[in-house]
Amino acid sequence: MRTYVLTCLLTITSCTLFAQSKDTWTAIENKERTLIGYKDKNGVVKIKPKYMGMTFAKKFDHIMVVTEEHDVKWKSHYLTKSGRVVGRDSLYIFDNTPDCESEGFIRFTDKKTDKTGMFNSKGNIVIPAEYNALSKVDNGLIMALKDAKKEDLGDGHFSWTGGYQSLIDTTNKEVIDNFMYTTNLHFPSVIIADRETTDSNRVSFKGANNKYYSFINLDREFDNWVKGALLPNLSKESLLNATAKDVYLWKDNGEKEDGWGSVAKAKFIEANFELLKSKLLQLTNPEFAYQTFDNGLNPLIYTSPEYQKYFNNCGEAKELDYPVKTIVINLPDEKQSQDHFDFLRTENGYQLVSVTLGTDKLK
Repeated sequence: MRTYVLTCLLTITSCTLFAQSKDTWTAIENKERTLIGYKDKNGVVKIKPKYMGMTFAKKFDHIMVVTEEHDVKWKSHYLTKSGRVVGRDSLYIFDNTPDCESEGFIRFTDKKTDKTGMFNSKGNIVIPAEYNALSKVDNGLIMALKDAKKEDLGDGHFSWTGGYQSLIDTTNKEVIDNFMYTTNLHFPSVIIADRETTDSNRVSFKGANNKYYSFINLDREFDNWVKGALLPNLSKESLLNATAKDVYLWKDNGEKEDGWGSVAKAKFIEANFELLKSKLLQLTNPEFAYQTFDNGLNPLIYTSPEYQKYFNNCGEAKELDYPVKTIVINLPDEKQSQDHFDFLRTENGYQLVSVTLGTDKLK
């Protein structure tokens, strides 16, 4: 059976783009901290502080949303690194926040049709505004929804019903039709083969080219890792290997200094191993109810340099590729307390990054 792994983006254009070296510009502020500009890696100011409002990008690689003041009014548009202005008043907004570029692409909305499309790094429309919804680009792949109906849920929220969903690439070519799988697939792990996968961590889809595209299912992967690797023969050494450099926990001193803080993993595991072990082994007891939830790293907590790669240019967690799997154990007490264990998916496997216990005290 012929099998090959898609190690770069699906299009030559995208592969070429990311083969180039990037000079990431970083945000700077004026003295009053009211306007934002950008400087290059050598500290040279490339854009003097003049943006505000919807300018959320902390880093500038290819294209971003900016807001400027014109005649006492704020005007928003997309700006490329060459200085090209596109998409005036066509911002893609979700949860009161404009889109942030992903792999050199960024979404926009046609206000007349309320449909979504996508610009590339040069500000050219590579995906026309003909979709109800598009996901961010992830390994050159995009989940696309068309012909759906918007259902108003109130308070400014809505959901889509019906429609046709597919997986497309950044040239608007359909890769997988009738692609109704919406969450927990790791697109960078794609393998294209002549047959469906037999890997228990993966799920396969037949592509438009009659090949099978398989992706890691993050729920399955995490569950198999917990039950097959973490819990069996749980030891101080194995838990150390499955723990990040620092563990974050809420420090409750009963004073104003209360808040999130970190403890070096060696110190944390040494002081709390027996307690942690007893808690985690509850997962093997069917009498204890637990659930697993998906989250992303909180940018207000995980501020140290080693975590920056898990956030995009706007400081948003890259939840698609680096999810935080939170195990919540319901405790059998009157207060309905819970224990929380947060595991971040990293290049080195799942790592324990945070622990919160409902009734017991951590040292």
